[in-house]
Amino acid sequence: MRIDILTILPEMIDGCLNCSILRRAQDKGLAVIQLHNLRDYTTNRWRRVDDYPFGGEAGMVMQIEPVDRAISALKAERDYDEVIYTSPDGELLTQPMANSLSLLNNIIILCGHYKGVDYRIREHLITKEISVGDYVLTGGELAAAVIADAVVRLIPGAIGDEQSALSDSFQDGLLAPPVYTRPADYNGWQVPEILLSGHERNIHEWRLQQAHERTERLRPELLNK
Repeated sequence: MRIDILTILPEMIDGCLNCSILRRAQDKGLAVIQLHNLRDYTTNRWRRVDDYPFGGEAGMVMQIEPVDRAISALKAERDYDEVIYTSPDGELLTQPMANSLSLLNNIIILCGHYKGVDYRIREHLITKEISVGDYVLTGGELAAAVIADAVVRLIPGAIGDEQSALSDSFQDGLLAPPVYTRPADYNGWQVPEILLSGHERNIHEWRLQQAHERTERLRPELLNK
């Protein structure tokens, strides 16, 4: 899988894209994640990529030209399944969406900034808009990193134990059950006996019951779906 990220602040996310699971996936050749500085695609002598909005509203707007030039340059090299824009008013990122994106070959992620991007970008160049939550960030770089992490970790081979990803929260529409490790007794705090029993069926049923209970208590709207 290849992910090309268009940003005006590549240094903001370079570190998190090159460590842990994302780094291992790239080292194994399972994923390629490339950062592209949009300032390299502007014809402005001062490398500006923003300008004042028409109509006099406060704030600055990302210009269409550098974004179009960057996307066109990438599309000249390969086909892309999705061109994603990170936006607070996009579709909320969910585990099923991450599952679907992990099956794609090539995607572009455009990081929003300032007051937003020239709306013609969203009308003519973007195929999917994604939000990571109902809040506003300084820019879309952190959202792009979240999307990349959520997607790449699902690629077969990215995680040593692939079953681990399948049992994560939200994979089955439920929160994950509690997990424990050694020691079984710490200051009188005991691990549930069922997990020490070795009875796989009973353990599975306990975990499912706990997942339902935690979801009903913490995120009941998931059960309503």
